[in-house]
Amino acid sequence: MAKRYWRPRKAVRELSERDPLFAALVAKIGQPSVELRDSTFGAIARAIAYQQLAGAAAGAIWGRVLALFPEGETLDPAVFLRKRDSTYRKVGLSGAKTKSIKDLARHVTRGDFDPADFHDQSDEEVMAALVQVWGIGEWSAQMHLMFSLGRLDVWPVLDLGVRNGWAKFQGGAPPTVKGLIPLGERYRPYRSVVAWYMWRVHDVEDWS
Repeated sequence: MAKRYWRPRKAVRELSERDPLFAALVAKIGQPSVELRDSTFGAIARAIAYQQLAGAAAGAIWGRVLALFPEGETLDPAVFLRKRDSTYRKVGLSGAKTKSIKDLARHVTRGDFDPADFHDQSDEEVMAALVQVWGIGEWSAQMHLMFSLGRLDVWPVLDLGVRNGWAKFQGGAPPTVKGLIPLGERYRPYRSVVAWYMWRVHDVEDWS
Protein backbone atom coordinates (compact mmCIF):
# COMPACT_ATOMS: atom_id res chain seq x y z
CA MET A 1 0.00 0.00 0.00
CA ALA A 2 1.34 3.44 -0.94
CA LYS A 3 2.19 5.77 1.90
CA ARG A 4 -0.24 8.61 2.55
CA TYR A 5 0.80 12.01 3.84
CA TRP A 6 -1.00 14.86 5.58
CA ARG A 7 0.19 18.04 3.88
CA PRO A 8 -2.54 20.66 4.40
CA ARG A 9 -0.96 23.47 2.38
CA LYS A 10 -4.26 25.14 1.43
CA ALA A 11 -5.32 25.22 5.08
CA VAL A 12 -1.97 26.69 6.16
CA ARG A 13 -2.22 29.37 3.50
CA GLU A 14 -5.77 30.35 4.48
CA LEU A 15 -4.95 30.43 8.20
CA SER A 16 -1.87 32.55 7.54
CA GLU A 17 -3.96 35.04 5.58
CA ARG A 18 -6.42 35.29 8.48
CA ASP A 19 -3.88 35.58 11.30
CA PRO A 20 -0.50 37.36 10.95
CA LEU A 21 0.75 35.80 14.20
CA PHE A 22 0.01 32.33 12.83
CA ALA A 23 1.74 33.29 9.57
CA ALA A 24 4.85 34.21 11.59
CA LEU A 25 4.76 30.81 13.29
CA VAL A 26 4.52 29.05 9.93
CA ALA A 27 7.55 31.02 8.74
CA LYS A 28 9.50 29.70 11.75
CA ILE A 29 8.37 26.06 11.56
CA GLY A 30 7.53 25.40 7.93
CA GLN A 31 4.79 23.25 6.42
CA PRO A 32 3.38 20.10 8.06
CA SER A 33 4.27 16.78 6.48
CA VAL A 34 3.00 13.80 8.45
CA GLU A 35 2.84 10.19 7.27
CA LEU A 36 -0.68 8.96 7.94
CA ARG A 37 -1.30 5.62 9.60
CA ASP A 38 -3.86 3.16 8.26
CA SER A 39 -7.41 2.87 9.57
CA THR A 40 -7.35 -0.81 10.45
CA PHE A 41 -7.71 -2.95 13.56
CA GLY A 42 -3.94 -3.37 13.65
CA ALA A 43 -3.24 0.36 13.43
CA ILE A 44 -5.66 1.19 16.27
CA ALA A 45 -4.28 -1.68 18.37
CA ARG A 46 -0.77 -0.32 17.80
CA ALA A 47 -1.89 3.15 18.92
CA ILE A 48 -3.27 1.64 22.14
CA ALA A 49 0.01 -0.19 22.76
CA TYR A 50 1.96 3.06 22.29
CA GLN A 51 -0.12 5.10 24.76
CA GLN A 52 1.95 6.74 27.53
CA LEU A 53 5.18 5.04 26.46
CA ALA A 54 8.31 6.37 24.80
CA GLY A 55 8.48 5.45 21.14
CA ALA A 56 11.43 3.06 21.38
CA ALA A 57 9.99 1.13 24.33
CA ALA A 58 6.54 0.95 22.77
CA GLY A 59 8.01 -0.15 19.45
CA ALA A 60 9.94 -2.97 21.10
CA ILE A 61 6.84 -4.25 22.90
CA TRP A 62 4.66 -4.01 19.81
CA GLY A 63 7.28 -5.82 17.78
CA ARG A 64 7.17 -8.71 20.24
CA VAL A 65 3.36 -8.74 20.07
CA LEU A 66 3.43 -8.93 16.27
CA ALA A 67 5.99 -11.73 16.43
CA LEU A 68 3.31 -13.87 18.12
CA PHE A 69 1.36 -13.93 14.85
CA PRO A 70 2.32 -15.05 11.34
CA GLU A 71 0.05 -12.30 9.98
CA GLY A 72 2.41 -9.63 11.31
CA GLU A 73 1.31 -6.13 10.40
CA THR A 74 -2.06 -7.35 9.05
CA LEU A 75 -3.08 -8.48 12.51
CA ASP A 76 -6.55 -10.01 12.55
CA PRO A 77 -8.91 -9.24 15.48
CA ALA A 78 -10.26 -12.79 15.69
CA VAL A 79 -6.70 -14.13 15.86
CA PHE A 80 -5.78 -11.63 18.57
CA LEU A 81 -8.67 -12.81 20.75
CA ARG A 82 -7.53 -16.45 20.70
CA LYS A 83 -4.44 -15.93 22.84
CA ARG A 84 -4.47 -15.74 26.63
CA ASP A 85 -3.87 -12.44 28.39
CA SER A 86 -0.80 -14.00 30.04
CA THR A 87 0.77 -14.50 26.60
CA TYR A 88 0.63 -10.75 25.98
CA ARG A 89 1.92 -9.95 29.46
CA LYS A 90 4.98 -12.13 28.82
CA VAL A 91 5.97 -9.93 25.87
CA GLY A 92 5.44 -6.71 27.81
CA LEU A 93 1.91 -5.62 26.94
CA SER A 94 0.18 -4.41 30.10
CA GLY A 95 -3.04 -5.93 31.36
CA ALA A 96 -4.95 -2.71 30.71
CA LYS A 97 -3.73 -2.46 27.12
CA THR A 98 -4.45 -6.12 26.48
CA LYS A 99 -7.98 -5.58 27.80
CA SER A 100 -8.44 -2.54 25.56
CA ILE A 101 -7.16 -4.24 22.39
CA LYS A 102 -9.28 -7.31 23.07
CA ASP A 103 -12.34 -5.12 23.54
CA LEU A 104 -11.52 -3.41 20.24
CA ALA A 105 -11.22 -6.85 18.63
CA ARG A 106 -14.63 -7.89 19.96
CA HIS A 107 -16.28 -4.78 18.58
CA VAL A 108 -14.73 -5.38 15.17
CA THR A 109 -15.48 -9.11 15.04
CA ARG A 110 -19.09 -8.51 16.13
CA GLY A 111 -19.49 -6.03 13.32
CA ASP A 112 -20.14 -3.04 15.58
CA PHE A 113 -17.85 -1.07 13.29
CA ASP A 114 -15.13 -1.60 10.69
CA PRO A 115 -12.18 0.81 10.87
CA ALA A 116 -11.86 0.66 7.09
CA ASP A 117 -15.28 2.32 6.85
CA PHE A 118 -14.16 5.34 8.86
CA HIS A 119 -12.87 7.05 5.72
CA ASP A 120 -16.48 7.51 4.57
CA GLN A 121 -17.88 8.54 7.95
CA SER A 122 -18.14 11.88 9.71
CA ASP A 123 -15.85 12.85 12.56
CA GLU A 124 -18.77 12.42 14.95
CA GLU A 125 -19.53 8.90 13.68
CA VAL A 126 -15.90 7.82 14.04
CA MET A 127 -15.68 9.27 17.55
CA ALA A 128 -18.90 7.54 18.62
CA ALA A 129 -17.60 4.19 17.34
CA LEU A 130 -14.16 4.38 18.93
CA VAL A 131 -15.19 5.58 22.39
CA GLN A 132 -17.30 2.42 22.75
CA VAL A 133 -14.01 0.58 23.22
CA TRP A 134 -12.72 0.17 26.77
CA GLY A 135 -9.59 2.30 27.13
CA ILE A 136 -10.22 4.53 24.11
CA GLY A 137 -11.34 8.00 25.11
CA GLU A 138 -11.93 11.26 23.33
CA TRP A 139 -8.22 12.10 22.96
CA SER A 140 -7.28 8.73 21.44
CA ALA A 141 -10.22 8.90 19.02
CA GLN A 142 -9.18 12.41 17.98
CA MET A 143 -5.62 11.24 17.29
CA HIS A 144 -7.05 8.58 14.97
CA LEU A 145 -9.09 11.23 13.17
CA MET A 146 -6.02 13.38 12.68
CA PHE A 147 -3.22 10.91 12.03
CA SER A 148 -5.00 8.00 10.37
CA LEU A 149 -7.84 9.75 8.55
CA GLY A 150 -6.20 13.14 7.97
CA ARG A 151 -9.18 15.12 9.23
CA LEU A 152 -8.58 18.86 9.26
CA ASP A 153 -10.95 20.19 11.91
CA VAL A 154 -10.14 18.30 15.12
CA TRP A 155 -9.47 20.38 18.23
CA PRO A 156 -7.84 18.19 20.95
CA VAL A 157 -8.44 20.42 23.96
CA LEU A 158 -7.59 17.58 26.36
CA ASP A 159 -4.01 17.55 25.08
CA LEU A 160 -1.66 19.31 27.52
CA GLY A 161 0.87 19.91 24.75
CA VAL A 162 -1.71 21.84 22.73
CA ARG A 163 -2.73 23.95 25.74
CA ASN A 164 0.88 24.70 26.66
CA GLY A 165 1.65 25.44 23.03
CA TRP A 166 -1.21 27.90 22.90
CA ALA A 167 0.23 29.69 25.95
CA LYS A 168 3.60 30.04 24.21
CA PHE A 169 1.96 31.03 20.91
CA GLN A 170 -0.29 33.72 22.35
CA GLY A 171 1.50 34.53 25.63
CA GLY A 172 0.07 34.14 29.10
CA ALA A 173 -0.95 31.12 31.13
CA PRO A 174 -2.11 27.87 29.50
CA PRO A 175 -5.89 27.85 29.04
CA THR A 176 -8.05 25.28 30.75
CA VAL A 177 -9.69 22.51 28.73
CA LYS A 178 -12.96 24.42 28.76
CA GLY A 179 -11.22 27.70 28.04
CA LEU A 180 -9.44 26.38 24.94
CA ILE A 181 -12.68 25.30 23.25
CA PRO A 182 -13.85 28.78 22.14
CA LEU A 183 -10.30 29.90 21.33
CA GLY A 184 -10.25 27.46 18.43
CA GLU A 185 -13.45 28.73 16.83
CA ARG A 186 -11.76 31.36 14.68
CA TYR A 187 -9.62 28.65 13.07
CA ARG A 188 -12.45 26.46 11.79
CA PRO A 189 -12.44 24.37 9.61
CA TYR A 190 -8.70 23.80 10.07
CA ARG A 191 -8.26 23.36 13.82
CA SER A 192 -6.19 20.17 13.36
CA VAL A 193 -3.58 22.27 11.59
CA VAL A 194 -3.47 24.76 14.45
CA ALA A 195 -3.14 21.90 16.95
CA TRP A 196 -0.15 20.54 15.01
CA TYR A 197 1.55 23.93 15.20
CA MET A 198 0.79 24.18 18.92
CA TRP A 199 2.77 20.97 19.41
CA ARG A 200 5.61 22.27 17.30
CA VAL A 201 5.84 25.80 18.77
CA HIS A 202 7.74 24.28 21.70
CA ASP A 203 10.64 23.69 19.29
CA VAL A 204 10.95 27.42 18.47
CA GLU A 205 13.39 28.80 21.04
CA ASP A 206 13.13 32.47 20.06
CA TRP A 207 9.33 32.63 19.81
CA SER A 208 7.78 35.39 21.89
